[in-house]
Amino acid sequence: MRSVTGRTDHVVVVGAGLSGLSCALHLLGAGRRVTVLETAPSPGGRAGRMRLGGYTFDSGASVLTMPELIEEALAGVGAPMLELTRLDPAYRAHFADGSTIHVHPDADAMADEVRRVAGPAEATGYLELRRWLSELYRVERDSFIGANFDSPLDLVGSRLASLVALGGFGRLGPAIAKHLSDDRLRRLFSFQSLYAGVPPRRALAAYAVIAYMDTIAGVWFPQGGVSAVAEHMAQAAATAGADVRYSCGAAWLERVGSRVTAVRTTEGERIACDAVVLTPDLPVARGLLGLPSKRPLPLQWSPSAVVLHAGVDRSWDALGHHTIFFGGAWDRTFDEITRRGKLMTDPSLLVTRPTATDPGLAPADRHVVQVLAPCPNLRTSRIDWPRVGPAYRDELIGVLEQRGLTGFGSSVEVRQLVTPADWEAQGLGAGTPFSLAHTFRQTGPFRPRNLVSGVDNAVLAGCGTTPGVGIPPVVISGRLAARRITGR
Repeated sequence: MRSVTGRTDHVVVVGAGLSGLSCALHLLGAGRRVTVLETAPSPGGRAGRMRLGGYTFDSGASVLTMPELIEEALAGVGAPMLELTRLDPAYRAHFADGSTIHVHPDADAMADEVRRVAGPAEATGYLELRRWLSELYRVERDSFIGANFDSPLDLVGSRLASLVALGGFGRLGPAIAKHLSDDRLRRLFSFQSLYAGVPPRRALAAYAVIAYMDTIAGVWFPQGGVSAVAEHMAQAAATAGADVRYSCGAAWLERVGSRVTAVRTTEGERIACDAVVLTPDLPVARGLLGLPSKRPLPLQWSPSAVVLHAGVDRSWDALGHHTIFFGGAWDRTFDEITRRGKLMTDPSLLVTRPTATDPGLAPADRHVVQVLAPCPNLRTSRIDWPRVGPAYRDELIGVLEQRGLTGFGSSVEVRQLVTPADWEAQGLGAGTPFSLAHTFRQTGPFRPRNLVSGVDNAVLAGCGTTPGVGIPPVVISGRLAARRITGR
């Protein structure tokens, strides 16, 4: 594995999101001096916090899986893990035919649920699928997801052979269909590919590991919301000696030859350093470095999302902590948002009600509800979001009322709509919080690497580099970036 050359005593980490904080903790555990710069007034990045009229919202990520990766980063500085609640069911899924499926992480409980809704043959298929997903994750965990790549040749070996034998380079949709014939169940174990930016019929089967994380390893929730994870990590880093600065970003980098020698902050300060870790999205990171993209093919970005944050004065029996409302359309929906650049005509929506687990996020007898609607990114379609956004918000409210949330519109006391235009204003490429799509040429050793060509002591972390999108990969990316600096 290649690593940063020269001294690495003092490292500046740009960004206090989960990747930057993970990197900082691993660096501190390895004895480095660390300064963390964050433009926002609090930590979290895409897993941050927002308050509106007594309601507390996670401003970004709401589904937490694989918390042991966070525990590992905290252990590097001897910090305890924060308290988490395992969600069971992890999801409630409502379908256009009126049926509902609860997704349980326990094998027996989920097999019973599958048997109830789809019969004994599908329950047997589910258990076979579960075994395949578990084996796929075991093979990918260290050599594919958790590895630094210097060349595609780094994949060659027994692990690659195992991944090929498991069908990891086939297509996700057909791989799930080998085990399940019920269309509802196929959706439940393949919709996660949208997080990777590719429809199930085109996604690599290797990305079924996201379904493993959701449906087998389980979904967790901390008191205070997912943003509490970032706050806990930031406090642990500060306690361990990191200089964590908020409302203070990186304006530009000083370079002497091929090395960054200092970071100039937005506050006008010069911070000398031996190495720098950049966690902003790729366009911002490369802009700080003054480097153009050298990829022979343009980057392909994931779909984006519209998110409605709402504080409401009631709840509904249909809502769990995480609830998926599937529309009748499936392939057409993916085609609309990834190729045709259209809003979903028959939306599938993820609705999160964190007050189901932590009532303290809202005033008494009130609830936090967040509605996520996948949509085209700004490269696929340049929708006029300031004009279209309010009308689309009202359309989504109407859809939810038709699907069982009667009176949702009139229940809203506070609200905020976030669109691709807002993500773009935050510096996110193509206006998407899901960064680069996990196409074959942007996967594993073909994804933009975390070592920066032409700069000897700059490393990238975050969802635009190795290994990819989602809380577990982002936390891993921080560890991988730290390894590039520490050499271990």
